[in-house]
Amino acid sequence: MSLTSANHMTSTARLVAVVFTLTIFLSASLLFFVQPLFAKIVLPAIGGSPAVWTTAMLFFQTVLLGGYLYAHFSTRFLPLPAQIGVHLAIWAVALIFLPPALPEGWQLDAARPIAGQTLWLFALGVGVPFALLSSNAPLIQSWYARSGGPSADDPYFLYGASNLGSMLALLAFPLLAEPLFGASAIANGFAAGFVLLGLGLAGCSVLLRGADRQVAEVTTDDAPAPAVSTLLYWGLLAFVPSSLMLAVTAKISVDIGAVPLVWVIPLALYLLTFVITFNQNSVVSGPWLTRVAQLVTVAALCLMTGVMGAHLSVAMIVVLIACFFVITAWSHRTLYEARPAASHLTIFYVVMSLGGAAGGLFNSIVGPVLFSDNIEGIATLLVVLLLVFGRQLGIGADSVRRGVALGLPLGLAASGLALLAGGGLLALGGAVIGALALLALAQRRVDVLLVGASLVVALPMWLALPDARVFADRSFFGLHQVVDKGGVRLYSNGTTIHGAQRVSDLGAARPKPISYYHNHAPMGQVMLSDFAKSAKRVGIVGLGVGSLACYAQEGQDWHFYEIDEMVDKVARNPQLFSFVTACAPQAPTHLGDARVVLAGQQDMKYDILLIDAYSSDAVPVHLTTLEAMELYLDRLAPGGLLVFHISNRYYDIGLPIGRSAEALGVHAWRQFAAQSASDDPGYQKSDVAIIARDPADIADILGTGRWTPIRSDGGPVWTDDKADPLSILKPSVFGR
Repeated sequence: MSLTSANHMTSTARLVAVVFTLTIFLSASLLFFVQPLFAKIVLPAIGGSPAVWTTAMLFFQTVLLGGYLYAHFSTRFLPLPAQIGVHLAIWAVALIFLPPALPEGWQLDAARPIAGQTLWLFALGVGVPFALLSSNAPLIQSWYARSGGPSADDPYFLYGASNLGSMLALLAFPLLAEPLFGASAIANGFAAGFVLLGLGLAGCSVLLRGADRQVAEVTTDDAPAPAVSTLLYWGLLAFVPSSLMLAVTAKISVDIGAVPLVWVIPLALYLLTFVITFNQNSVVSGPWLTRVAQLVTVAALCLMTGVMGAHLSVAMIVVLIACFFVITAWSHRTLYEARPAASHLTIFYVVMSLGGAAGGLFNSIVGPVLFSDNIEGIATLLVVLLLVFGRQLGIGADSVRRGVALGLPLGLAASGLALLAGGGLLALGGAVIGALALLALAQRRVDVLLVGASLVVALPMWLALPDARVFADRSFFGLHQVVDKGGVRLYSNGTTIHGAQRVSDLGAARPKPISYYHNHAPMGQVMLSDFAKSAKRVGIVGLGVGSLACYAQEGQDWHFYEIDEMVDKVARNPQLFSFVTACAPQAPTHLGDARVVLAGQQDMKYDILLIDAYSSDAVPVHLTTLEAMELYLDRLAPGGLLVFHISNRYYDIGLPIGRSAEALGVHAWRQFAAQSASDDPGYQKSDVAIIARDPADIADILGTGRWTPIRSDGGPVWTDDKADPLSILKPSVFGR
């Protein structure tokens, strides 16, 4: 072979590597762009309920798995030219669905199941483009294995490039695209990127045709098919980071609040671990990584179980995130080292996808049904312990089976004994010691004893320890708790108190509202005004514990709007809170996203419409846009009053409200009542805005002199197409 020919082959090989890497990078970027983009587009039409978000994620995970399966069967049963032809044909069909948009004429039917309509909407809107993007990671790697490019016999490094694209897109959407462009402009940019992707795929196909077939052809019998135990091992290694990512995100949200973009950090680190571990020369490998993973798993368990305190400080949160990163890096590196030959690459990614989806399913669906507390992270970390210590301790599949068979019944028996003995640490300790003694007598193998003993100790602690809470349960919104503290009953979801009532008031004929709804607080002032007392119909968006119900006057028609059915059950249970049952038992609760429900109630007109849906310090953007305010105003009777409860630790929601009010030609006022405004311990500081078409309509409210006019700050008006939550962050978030 001449030197010129050798140089030509080297240049071609480099070109192959560049084109394939850029194509898979672009594909992954588009994949992570289209998910938040289409959710943003359809949110005003389907609402912001967690059930909708869960359904949307179910759609994306299902289609992702379908894409991986398509790639697997395509590479197994079609010759290379047919694979390329079919894939480019699907790309061409996907162009019909671009740019992503709400299908013309589509409307939500509130009488039909929302989940099915949501799945169908996503399928119509982005199903085909998303399916093609989902299949590219394994398919392009499989093609590269036949290309003759550098490391073609081990193309898994391309998965690192894919996840780098995913991570950058994940950060770019909220930090760059959303602040600078509207949804329609982003959708057009996505369409342009999708066209460019087609050129990349075409370039890959051209380079494949020119590849040396003796190097490129890979047969299906190069290596034996992976055993079932190997498939299960891959799936478990993929399950752990996926489940732990969601558990850590939930823990952060509960302990320090819904800090802006808090979900981005674990997800970005999750993707980063793929980038740094899925290559042959990674420094993140070797026995040292396993030893560090063992240490941080124990540390993470201490943090998640409350050994370091019931609530984590910011420093502890940083440590927990670092532990998550190490465990995820270990899992993904172990997964990479267990990878099969390139001939079985696609089934490897199918199993990875199944494991990741199982992690999401466990945390978002199975966990809330099985557990009344957020213990999915603890359960996953126990699995990690088995993985990182299993080899050293000799724990295998047989050990786990026999340990569970012995430990589960003994643990349940210990729980029952502790409960029969009246609970308490002494009874619990005696029951556990007795169960451990029986376990030791029944089994001498150390590996089985370790698994069984873990269950014997964990189950009684979970089932038999007394619970100081009056009520605890979970919904799509997270953990709901009712606790008594200092003579006050508090209802919380995460770190946010959604309502309170004095315990001494539970049997009262007309309980007195406290907290944000205290009669000295802005909302109390409004509801005690002559204007409110003469109102005929009142609408409350966001029920809480129903505190406002006790401002209802005889003969008034009150309506509540609540997105979470569990909140309604808590508020209407007189054993927990008695505002609604004592003061407005006949007032209906309209369940569902308030904007969607109100849009369907065209004949409903309110004298007062109060929006109290800004919970957990987040901003439901679709309830704050210009279009949302137009809807609220349309639901007001002539001379009606619109009230917004905008207390929030992180966002100044008064800014977009002021901009929309000016754009619509209505008048807005605001009152921030500090904690010092009342010496009543049941009082809570709050921030409230009110809007009216004519100041004369609410003269008695404004006459108190406590309300300051809201002027637009000149910023962009929030619309369904474009709204940037980061632009209204309070300076205190940044330490200023």
